[in-house]
Amino acid sequence: MTNNDVFRRIRYTFDLKDSLMVDIFAAADYTVTKEQVSGWLKKEGDESYREATDTDLAAFLNGFINTRRGKLDGIQPELEVRLNNNMILRKLRIALDMKAEDILETLQVVGFRLSKPELSAFFRKPGHRHYRECKDQILRNFLMGMQRQLRPGDTSEYQQDTDENTDTASDNI
Repeated sequence: MTNNDVFRRIRYTFDLKDSLMVDIFAAADYTVTKEQVSGWLKKEGDESYREATDTDLAAFLNGFINTRRGKLDGIQPELEVRLNNNMILRKLRIALDMKAEDILETLQVVGFRLSKPELSAFFRKPGHRHYRECKDQILRNFLMGMQRQLRPGDTSEYQQDTDENTDTASDNI
């Protein structure tokens, strides 16, 4: 999955508006403009499409954690230069205050079965003998499960058209 895919899926699932996304970045002490956010959310064929870096996504996820759970006192954690699916899943788990059972339940919503030991392997350090890389399919199914839990009447995979999701509605998470 690309960083832009993750942005689009989270934005759609939580119905985040451009201005709120800018605020989420600001919660991680990272400055972006609405134009940057809009470019990251465009389809790849669009001329205003911009590719999001790992640092951009790390800043967004850190800001999402700070917005949902509260900002810790002191210096913010240093942003990762390289992100992988394990880190993305970990940051989403923290932001959403999910336990292992919650994640497994979210995966079951889309019919994806995973055992608790398999899941815990994603949260281990890379050098650990039981560490396992989180593949795109697992992250994609997790994001889809979240969408189906939070938007139960929606059958589409995710909304890619950013024109329908502008700042006209209230900015709530």
